[in-house]
Amino acid sequence: MKRLIVFYSYSNNTRGIAKEIQDKYNYDCVEIKTKEAYSEDYNLVLQSEEKLVPMDYQPDIEDINIDLNLYDEIILCTPVWWYSVASPVNTFLHTYILKDKTIIPVATNGGWLGRTFENIEKLTGCKIKNSISLKFDENRLVSTYEFEDWLNNLEESD
Repeated sequence: MKRLIVFYSYSNNTRGIAKEIQDKYNYDCVEIKTKEAYSEDYNLVLQSEEKLVPMDYQPDIEDINIDLNLYDEIILCTPVWWYSVASPVNTFLHTYILKDKTIIPVATNGGWLGRTFENIEKLTGCKIKNSISLKFDENRLVSTYEFEDWLNNLEESD
């Protein structure tokens, strides 16, 4: 079973989680990047995305330049934006064919997971397993024990 980490990160919280997974298991890893950078003003992005996320917004993203057919499972790391996946992840899910893959969703958030995992399953039609919601408070992971336990048992979840 071959796994790929796919992630998007606005504030580096999700990037840090993806990096920890990669460091532990040496999985291939690819970052979703928007063609046009988001503002560095968090509040401005927050206000904009509040309107755009419910409208199924899909910003242009760069090609990930990786053959997804080489992987059985995708560890999809996404921030939660307005109770769903971040818009760049939404674009990824609409752009790439993930049929016949298993998705392991990792959601970083401020405590409002919403329908993130259900939306991933709905958009991909893939089997979802071993999902984890990681709450951050001011860029600090609230439950490091929960993440470490999940991380240590990731390969046992096959």
